[in-house]
Amino acid sequence: MTRTEVTTGSEDSGPSGYAAARLRLLQQEARSGPPRRAALARLTDDWLTALFTTAAAETGMRGAALVAVGGYGRGELSPRSDLDLLLLHDGSADAPAVAAIADRIWYPAWDLGLALDHSVRTPAEARRAAREDLKVQLGLLDARAVVGDLGLVAALRTEILADWRNQAHKRLPALDELCRERGERMGELQFLLEPDLKEARGGLRDATALRAVAASWVADAPREGLAEARRTLLDARDALHLTTGRSTDRLALQEQDQVAASLGLLDADALLRQVYEAARTVSYATDVTWREVERVLRARSARPRLRSLLGGPKAAPERTPLAEGVVEADGEVVLARTARPDKDPVLTLRAAAAAAESGLPLSRHLVRHLRDAAQPLPVPWPAEAREELVTLLGAGESTVAVWEALEAEGIVTRLLPDWERVHCRPQRNPVHTWTVDRHLVETAVRASFLTRRVGRPDLLLVAALLHDIGKGWPGDHSVAGEVIARDMAARIGFDKQDTGVVAALVRHHLLLVETATRRDLDDPATVRAVADAVGSASTLELLHALTEADALATGPAAWSSWRALLVTDLVKRVAALLAGEEPTEPEPLAPSAEQERLAVEALRTGEPVLALHTEQEPAPQDGEPGPVGVELHIALPDRPGVLPAAAGVLALHRLTVRSADLRAVELPTELGESAGLLVLSWRVAAEYGSLPQAARLRADLVRTLDGSLDIRARLAEREAAYPRRRGVKAPPPRVTVAPAGSRLATVIEVRAQDAPGLLHRIGRALEQSAVRVRSAHVSTLGANAVDAFYVTDPDGEPLVPERAAQVAGEVEKALG
Repeated sequence: MTRTEVTTGSEDSGPSGYAAARLRLLQQEARSGPPRRAALARLTDDWLTALFTTAAAETGMRGAALVAVGGYGRGELSPRSDLDLLLLHDGSADAPAVAAIADRIWYPAWDLGLALDHSVRTPAEARRAAREDLKVQLGLLDARAVVGDLGLVAALRTEILADWRNQAHKRLPALDELCRERGERMGELQFLLEPDLKEARGGLRDATALRAVAASWVADAPREGLAEARRTLLDARDALHLTTGRSTDRLALQEQDQVAASLGLLDADALLRQVYEAARTVSYATDVTWREVERVLRARSARPRLRSLLGGPKAAPERTPLAEGVVEADGEVVLARTARPDKDPVLTLRAAAAAAESGLPLSRHLVRHLRDAAQPLPVPWPAEAREELVTLLGAGESTVAVWEALEAEGIVTRLLPDWERVHCRPQRNPVHTWTVDRHLVETAVRASFLTRRVGRPDLLLVAALLHDIGKGWPGDHSVAGEVIARDMAARIGFDKQDTGVVAALVRHHLLLVETATRRDLDDPATVRAVADAVGSASTLELLHALTEADALATGPAAWSSWRALLVTDLVKRVAALLAGEEPTEPEPLAPSAEQERLAVEALRTGEPVLALHTEQEPAPQDGEPGPVGVELHIALPDRPGVLPAAAGVLALHRLTVRSADLRAVELPTELGESAGLLVLSWRVAAEYGSLPQAARLRADLVRTLDGSLDIRARLAEREAAYPRRRGVKAPPPRVTVAPAGSRLATVIEVRAQDAPGLLHRIGRALEQSAVRVRSAHVSTLGANAVDAFYVTDPDGEPLVPERAAQVAGEVEKALG
């Protein structure tokens, strides 16, 4: 048989007729997207049906069918797609007859230059190939009869699906590994300037893998937006095929404008943003689905063992409290049964912060529920909401997955409306690794490792999140960003001064690196210009850390030891210029009327006196005000060990210290003498559950001070019973002596990861160092505790430098 004989047939069913009809279809601009792909599949079906029917009649073949698999089986033919075909036969015909009918189909396709992925198998051979090759099995899941013995195809489909479901415990982990390996090799589609629409993570391969998971009946992908995302990627690939005239899936830079025009989009940036949004939807669905697969398969493997051990039904997953209204269940963060999203507007950020700190994923159901049920935050935000945002940003690498889950459901844009402008926005500079929005989150992650270097970690983290927010607007993004950042910082709840600092950091976030690399640092005018722009040493400190975090989050080419040295040199010069303007540490303020009243009562009774005051937010129009924090005041006669005792009692009662102040006061006695008292003012919040009663706190404080309650042992027992949770490894504590902090005392500054009992351990270390705590200023900024302790020697004098350094070292050792 010659090649000429193979291609004979009617004019419409021959290669030339099919080619002409195919060309006419692809040139119809009004017909694109799914209708064109489906029409192209039908046209191809008709042509192959004619070829098969003619060949079967000529060879007398029975018990055979032509089967479309893969994308062709799904009826999704792009202009240059491969034709994935299986010639299925029941094995009754001899080999030459089977080969003859195959030749009459394969050769006409090759003559047209069509890419053909073909095979000839019996049902048993197809099942065996599927068992041996995962990719073959995946293709057969989409098997569709084109022509021939339909019963033969239906039987094979039933068997393939049954095999897939029966082998899901083995095949799904293999598929997951295949997807992960491909993603590591090809990169994430949503961040690539020249993405592969099919093979990159979040591309068409992953979308197909989600269909396979659904077919296993083990888990189903989140369906909201997924079909539209697949359509977007397929439409882009169609336009790419027509633009290049080639079978390619890589969206090269030089093709993007033309592809965008063919899709009716404004420009290449609009195209990439649309593609990135689709890829992000697929990636998020992929993460959620594979997590669910792992959970189900783990439960299935454990169920027989549980039943044999317990002799009963499967036990409900343990629920471990993480924060107020938030628990861990089965490896995910979910809402507590008592949580009320409609009454607790901070719950969304509290759940996100708890998830990031514990290194756990947010349950998809939790995120969806919060999206639909949570009430909007009041503007400006309450203090707790701001603190939870800072905690989320300061959690390190685990912040990214939590932020992506919130962004996938539109929650980020609801919290920060200006975020929409940078959502999935591409960056054409090849130095950048990420889209604008992901770069902002990555900068916050990098900044979280630099928080020990700055006095205000909260301002650093928020400025990191907002530093490029102006890229969604025309003009200089730093200038536009300053305006937006000022508005957003005020919305988040910062006061006027802090809002000004955040705005200044955003305005000047490129100042240091650009000046250091482009100006003469020996020129006094250069240093003066930077000093005038920065204005203060504290802002300079923050700007230095932000500069490094921004560069590290940009990409490997954006930061080097050379750049770091230049920037550090500039910062030292500017700091020296600003040194004369550095304000001295303010002396502690006089006690308030409430504190003085408690001090008088403590002097009268000789015992600790406590007062609790719950702060309230103004009531919304349709509800009651809710508590946002509790002020706790303690007054008692001055004596050693007060600070660690009080801090330990609070930790024992699971109270998180948001801020604290300790000061010594002198009051006259009835005999005309002077008595020393200590007044401690705390702002605390319950980790979860309700607040303890003031009487219980006072009783435990009295027992701790008289030695009948070993607070250190109790805290150690609790820590041993509840091991440290999974999550990002915190940087080590840092204890320093603040230079020229005060003329009346030595300032010991402690920066460490906030944790229950931290303040108790610091207080004990200072007591054991035989120094006297004159006053303490404790501030918890997100996940970071920044504590300043004004200490003196027993005679009330500041410590000599050598002794101060020794005390700092002893405290740091105690915290290590």
